[in-house]
Amino acid sequence: MNKSLFIDTHAHLDDAKYDLDRADVIQRAKDAGLKTIINVGCWDAKRGFASVVASTRQCDISYLTLGIHPHQAGLIRGEAVYDEMRRLALDMANRVVAIGETGLDYHYKDSSVDAQKAVFSAHIRIARELNLPLIIHTRDAAEDTMAMLRAEGVPQAGGVIHCFSGDWPMAEEAIRMGLYISFTGVITFPKSAALREVAKKTPIERILIETDCPYLAPMPHRGKRNEPAFVAHTAAELAQVKGLSVDDVARITTANAEELFGLRGPVERDEPAIAYPIRNSLYLNVTNRCTNQCTFCAKFKSYNVKGHYLRLREEPDLFECIRAIGPDPQKRYDEIVFCGFGEPLLRLSLVIELGLYLKKLGCRIRIDTDGLANLAHGMNVLPQLKFVDCISVSLNAPDSETYQRLIKTPYGDRSHPAIVYFLREAKKHIAKVVASVVAVPGLDIEACRKLAEDDIGVGFRVREYDNVG
Repeated sequence: MNKSLFIDTHAHLDDAKYDLDRADVIQRAKDAGLKTIINVGCWDAKRGFASVVASTRQCDISYLTLGIHPHQAGLIRGEAVYDEMRRLALDMANRVVAIGETGLDYHYKDSSVDAQKAVFSAHIRIARELNLPLIIHTRDAAEDTMAMLRAEGVPQAGGVIHCFSGDWPMAEEAIRMGLYISFTGVITFPKSAALREVAKKTPIERILIETDCPYLAPMPHRGKRNEPAFVAHTAAELAQVKGLSVDDVARITTANAEELFGLRGPVERDEPAIAYPIRNSLYLNVTNRCTNQCTFCAKFKSYNVKGHYLRLREEPDLFECIRAIGPDPQKRYDEIVFCGFGEPLLRLSLVIELGLYLKKLGCRIRIDTDGLANLAHGMNVLPQLKFVDCISVSLNAPDSETYQRLIKTPYGDRSHPAIVYFLREAKKHIAKVVASVVAVPGLDIEACRKLAEDDIGVGFRVREYDNVG
């Protein structure tokens, strides 16, 4: 298996702590699976940006950002530093990927609040001018930071709150603004339960990982000099928190970073996946056609799921699916799941043919469906699905009126009763049947649970509502 590829989205390679072994630090990062290091440039009163530019040029996998740390904000006089930032951003356009770090720090107050706010505001303006994302530092200043972002507006290119240490309401507001949330090795500390809870609630599609090295070394290196290779420990902790594999976290956070910092070309970004792994399961994306248009469907925001791009150019045939699955899937995955960005049972014949092929190999089969296949095909399809081990059906509402409010469906008031019938009928043919709902704000989850478990007699699962975007 290929080594997981990470991006450390916030490192200070120019720090003097690396002067004796910077080349070794960079090599260890590569050995640990780092694909890219974002070398965060903090202006220095003596050397300006010279040291961070030099350290970036010494590292062939690094990119550069330009900013003035709030600790230095009180030293800024006039526009000269900002003009230097603009010049470097243009001269090194192939390496400069963001503006920052910048923001507010009321913990030490090395600079006055007014000076910090003025410099932060200038950075937001420059990021907007240059169409670059913003790297935001905030410590003991959450209220003022968010107030300034509300007043100034997040640049079109977005940004990230780095080394996040706030609470969930702050993270939620930042996400709604279009910002990413970045976690450091602090998440691995025993006393960081509250921060891990924030990470658990934050959609993985909005998470970045970083070291902030040479500071904040994760467990088991706490108290020592931090370095980019240690970002793997943060990824491992996030995997535990999110119920994902380390490979999943690496793939997703790397895709997130590449999207934010503009590090991917259109060909790489737009290559669609037919088969894509998440955790120990392999998912099959066989169609983008849907019976319904759900008001909460993630594909109206993006066709990226857990770091995989799912917008098909055309629907794959049986042999394309088999090639995408690869050899010995029964040995490599706990289950094969028919679930992409579309309703798989609209391709009933393919699902049956491919499913029987996989079952013969010894694979466990699951289908995620909207439960409307009987209406779509004008017959009861479930007797043909006896090879399936588990079927998960999107119930999504306790009654027909609520269903039609949440779901734009061509079948009107026939839809919800058809799903209830589908669930009851599925029990006759499939060993495990689960009804799922998306936790849309205002939905009566307990009424849905009662319908599924007590009235229909199937399992019940609540899926996370993706409010990103």
